[in-house]
Amino acid sequence: MQTTIPRLPRLVEEDPRGQQVLNMLSAHTRLLWPGGAIAVASVKLTPSLSDALKSVHRADMVVRGLELAETRLAREQRGLNMAERQTGNSRGERVSRLLLLADDGAERFYRNVEALLRRHSPRILAVLLETDSATLGELLFGPGSVARLLLLEHKEAVSHVLLSMVD
Repeated sequence: MQTTIPRLPRLVEEDPRGQQVLNMLSAHTRLLWPGGAIAVASVKLTPSLSDALKSVHRADMVVRGLELAETRLAREQRGLNMAERQTGNSRGERVSRLLLLADDGAERFYRNVEALLRRHSPRILAVLLETDSATLGELLFGPGSVARLLLLEHKEAVSHVLLSMVD
């Protein structure tokens, strides 16, 4: 079981609550699926976290759904690879993207998420929210909406949401 947490964004590391975030991410973990190898943090959907998610959604920093997240991450990866080839500089090994997962997905869904995490490690971190996809969808997208996976695309959004998990 892999539970290593990569380096968090600088905004989190430099915040006084940064160590609390690290502790929280390693305190309650579980495998994504029974045959999986990657454990992720399991976190309650608190009022503070809900407010942070609404804030980053209003700022248009949230991608909804596995397929769109895969597309965006692959496009970013191509750009990063091209930049590394052109400059000769490699990028840092730091989290810059956050996947938030509802806890009611099918095993196949979580297997696909694990594959996505492997492809884009270490720049992506996943957190399993202790809520279902209907509750998560309604929170951000309105009544009757479903959201099984959210991708936060900006370091500022990632930092804001991670810090809200320890408020």
